Amino acid sequence: MTATDHLPQTLDLASLKKAAAGCQGCHLFEHATQTVFGEGPQTASAVFVGEQPGDHEDLEGRPFIGPAGKLLDEALNEAGLPRDEVYITNAIKHFKWELRGKRRLHKKPDSRELAACRPWLEAEFAAIKPEAIVCLGATAAQWLLGRQFRITQNRGEVIKSPWCDWTMATWHPAAILRAPEESARDRMRADFIADIAAVAKRLGY
Repeated sequence: MTATDHLPQTLDLASLKKAAAGCQGCHLFEHATQTVFGEGPQTASAVFVGEQPGDHEDLEGRPFIGPAGKLLDEALNEAGLPRDEVYITNAIKHFKWELRGKRRLHKKPDSRELAACRPWLEAEFAAIKPEAIVCLGATAAQWLLGRQFRITQNRGEVIKSPWCDWTMATWHPAAILRAPEESARDRMRADFIADIAAVAKRLGY
């Protein structure tokens, strides 16, 4: 059974979230605690798309509430873009992980898993009709903008996509936190805030 089989006839966010809770479109649901669907108002002007939920998100059922989410919140606040006025989601709705000791660590999704979840993401876009889409990190960017996209080269560029005329990719906040050197973290964080500030300006904040 694919994600398409679960899609409701009416593409409103409440119906989509309810339907996605029972999704078995790929094997990832077998080891995840729950589906982590997007969060935010259907009237949102901007959609932020990450790769997948992490450990905190899997347990709580909400996107971007762990350390990466805190950094995203900080950047949104600095840009003057209220989190409760944007929509935040992931390309993958279930946490893919591997066990190391007692910790569940993120494992990168493959193309089949991304393809299985794509109908949910496209349905979220269709329901919201955003003015801006922001890809957080390389996985979301390459999945939406093409495999040739390079976050190191194309970060911050505004691109027309099939879902939105104003689509941008920036660093994933988790990548900023993982940067080995403080100077790199500071530079990436400044880039990240500047990119989100550009989104806020585009939306009139």
